[in-house]
Amino acid sequence: MQSLAMIENWPVPTAAAAVVTSDGTLLGTHGPTAHRFPLASVTKPLAAYAALVAYEEGAVELDEPAGPEGSTVRHLLAHTSGLAFDEHRVTAPPGTRRLYSNAGFEVLGDHIAKATEIPFPEYVRQAVLEPLGMTSTTLEGSPAKDGVSTVDDLVRFAAEVQAPRLLDPRTVLEAQTVVHPGLKGVLPGYGHQNPNDWGLGFEIRDSKSPHWTGLSSSPATFGHFGQSGTFLWIDPAAGAACVALTDRAFGPWAAEAWTPFTDAVLAELGASR
Repeated sequence: MQSLAMIENWPVPTAAAAVVTSDGTLLGTHGPTAHRFPLASVTKPLAAYAALVAYEEGAVELDEPAGPEGSTVRHLLAHTSGLAFDEHRVTAPPGTRRLYSNAGFEVLGDHIAKATEIPFPEYVRQAVLEPLGMTSTTLEGSPAKDGVSTVDDLVRFAAEVQAPRLLDPRTVLEAQTVVHPGLKGVLPGYGHQNPNDWGLGFEIRDSKSPHWTGLSSSPATFGHFGQSGTFLWIDPAAGAACVALTDRAFGPWAAEAWTPFTDAVLAELGASR
């Protein structure tokens, strides 16, 4: 795909990108796709997928208590537990505000580790990374932000989410469906959003503006971006997913570069149909 070459113009030391379709076909790559990049918050979808495996295995229930009083596993996955961004401090009653929370994912990891009697990083490895052949991906530390991976590995994950083998497709559909619709919140790096819609570990584009995906991205687009200059989106209307990893922290450069990049990818996908 010629559009992927746009990453060469990004003001970053290293970048790699790829597009994979819903049937697992790799349409194109650009850059060092085997290079390991810190994922920052793109770690969260991997952690969420492992949590959903734990749910399907019967280790946890989505609506069982977890985190602050009144909060559940579902609240933690959807950033509605009331926990603060990086502190284990309650700032709102569960289900009332969309408070993007690294702390919430850390509590989630601890909860699943206790339920399964397996350290959460090891659980992620056994439940997601190993079955998908993601041999270059590691999680050592916070399930909110400490993953390290490659474009090659995240393409495998993006293909799985589009055509699930590790989970029931109905569970993945629930993960990309808005939890607690209508809640306001802040999308880190993009400001206040009303509504600020999320599923279970995945951010949902809907009508958010501004946004890190494309102007032509469908409202059903879901995924995540990371403060290390990384993103993964899946656009069901386009029948494809895109991964882009860099080694420069998110900032104005990303807000300027990512949207036209995604629009070019989507235009090329549409032209190829």
